[in-house]
Amino acid sequence: MDSTKLVNVTRGNLVESSHKGHVAVVDSKGQLLYFAGNPNAKVFARSSMKPIQAIPVVETGAADHYEFSDADLSLCCASHNGENMHTDRVLSILARSGMEDTCLKCGTHIPRWQDTYKQLILEGKDVTPLYNNCSGKHTGMLATAKHMNEPIENYYDLDHPVQQRILAAVSEMTDYPKEEIEIGIDGCGVPVHGVPLERLAYGYAKMAKPDELSEKRRDAIKRITKAMVNAPEMVGGTDRFCTDFMRVGQGRFIGKAGAEGVYCIGDLETGMGIAIKIEDGNGRGVYPVAVEVLKQLNFLTDQQIEELMGHFRPKLRNARNEVIGELAADFKLQSAGALQE
Repeated sequence: MDSTKLVNVTRGNLVESSHKGHVAVVDSKGQLLYFAGNPNAKVFARSSMKPIQAIPVVETGAADHYEFSDADLSLCCASHNGENMHTDRVLSILARSGMEDTCLKCGTHIPRWQDTYKQLILEGKDVTPLYNNCSGKHTGMLATAKHMNEPIENYYDLDHPVQQRILAAVSEMTDYPKEEIEIGIDGCGVPVHGVPLERLAYGYAKMAKPDELSEKRRDAIKRITKAMVNAPEMVGGTDRFCTDFMRVGQGRFIGKAGAEGVYCIGDLETGMGIAIKIEDGNGRGVYPVAVEVLKQLNFLTDQQIEELMGHFRPKLRNARNEVIGELAADFKLQSAGALQE
């Protein structure tokens, strides 16, 4: 089954380009409800897996031992901007767990938040792993290893207990065999997990409605989702879709972006999970699709759509900051019954 066009990019009156991809909408029982493109396409979840990767932080007792607040746990699920609120919290968690930022093995990149980068330049400071958008996730992994008296030097290796617990959680949450999960290396150096898109959606459906899971797993998930909706600024930051979306959702949704055009949503009201993949990997296409899916499912009010309009119909601007085009979703979800026809 091929991908389908999801987004048009217009310049003036011409559709200049488009983004193809896939969408899967799954209920908390694991049943595919709606789709676009190929819901069985195997994809690397990238950072969209972070809320599931955070489960062992809670289940091992590390979050309790180091007194994680909602904001702390939300940061473990983050692809953050590198704003002061993010880096200060990473340092706080590390200090509470008896470590320093030199323990982070996520590598370095320029902070997403340009004001942070400018300040580093003005102060003559180096860009360190602290500013990596994945430093919150890595801090959660380090805290877990430290709490479990495991080596912290190689916590990122696939055979390390930290990564093995995560692999087990991914398999259990997506209901997909561990031996069939494709393993790659993410941009921050830890294992990344490849599963069919509809299984990824199922993982988010379970995050949204964990009622049939064990008490331990259910309590961990509810703590994570509560943290994300209570401190959405930690998941992304200023002018980021994840943060704006969860704020507009007022506690109903969790949402997490992943690199190469991935986005996942859990609807805490219906227990549905949504997974999206833009085939060419261009992240600009994923947010219009995310809002359009929710619009077609009647999960957003007109007012909420209006508040998200900057992400739903983002404008293209030229070097004079003049609007010269926009991105707009252009697809219709199909009922899963169509797959049997």
